[in-house]
Amino acid sequence: MAGGIGSRFWPLSRNEKPKQFLDILGTGKTLLQQTFDRFRTICPPENILVVSNKNYKDLIIQQLPEIKEDNVLLEPLRRNTAPCIAYANHRILQENKEANIVVAPSDHLILNEPEFIRIIEQALEFSAKNDALLTLGIKPNRIETGYGYIQISNKEKVNIRDIGITKVKTFTEKPDYDMAKIFFESGEFYWNSGIFIWSLSSISKAFQDYLPEVEDLFKVGNNVYGTIGEQEFIDNTYSECKNISIDYGIIEKAKNVYVLCADFGWSDLGTWGSLYENSIKDEDNNCIIGDNILSYDSKNCIINISDGKLAVIQGLKEYIVVESDGVLLICKKKDEQKIRQFVNDVKVKKGDAFL
Repeated sequence: MAGGIGSRFWPLSRNEKPKQFLDILGTGKTLLQQTFDRFRTICPPENILVVSNKNYKDLIIQQLPEIKEDNVLLEPLRRNTAPCIAYANHRILQENKEANIVVAPSDHLILNEPEFIRIIEQALEFSAKNDALLTLGIKPNRIETGYGYIQISNKEKVNIRDIGITKVKTFTEKPDYDMAKIFFESGEFYWNSGIFIWSLSSISKAFQDYLPEVEDLFKVGNNVYGTIGEQEFIDNTYSECKNISIDYGIIEKAKNVYVLCADFGWSDLGTWGSLYENSIKDEDNNCIIGDNILSYDSKNCIINISDGKLAVIQGLKEYIVVESDGVLLICKKKDEQKIRQFVNDVKVKKGDAFL
């Protein structure tokens, strides 16, 4: 899934080039390229689909030259993750009714890739043999309000190669601080990674049971997927389709949801704070990205200044300072969840030029 706009990474992530198409980590590869390379070790490129917005087709083809153009599925509108997954399901249906599927965002950080691949292979073995919707859970290492939480059911466990797969008891999407603190201290809750593994038959049945209005829209096109009429059909379908996430639409309702709790160095890189946590710091615990930055008496900050610009920063503690393409953001780290509101205010007051 590569269609998001990454608004919480503004102003570096912009409408024309969101964060998944950027080398945010300074590795020489964009997040999309890293995700593609990660999965090609267990899945041939011809079996990898990228679902994204129409506006990003050229970027995807440019950054992933090995992928077939037909494997880039183009959404005309943003309708969240459930329609995105439904579209991919019906395209896959034309190729292989017995398919086993991994659904993954294109902008996550995975530090331990060998362990991640091992976990994915075990998850696929489980999903191939069970009518189950499986997600990967991450043990929290801090109180976090920006992630969804999964409560496990200790009474219903299955095991595969000594890896515990547990029935999900409840899902809670992005709790407030007090609730997140309770979740963290209880030890019963895991972060929802947003990575799902299931068979095509299991997820198709779940759509029919819990989101039939979405499933029925995409089912109508089963005779046009893979033909020249596909894009026109999708354009029309998305205009009628509701905006809903897979979490709200299916995962929170289904009775056959399981979680595989794992540790492979995961971050969704959804915020500047998460990038700070996963970056190298200097002696003042600052994460500094840019060649022309002078910092004085500043601590625990993340500072990102574009090449060719000089920045002198003095006396800041716990701040985000980002400059990109004519926009400067200065924001307290503890208030970074407000960045989406800042972006909305910019749109209302200044138009789209700075977005």
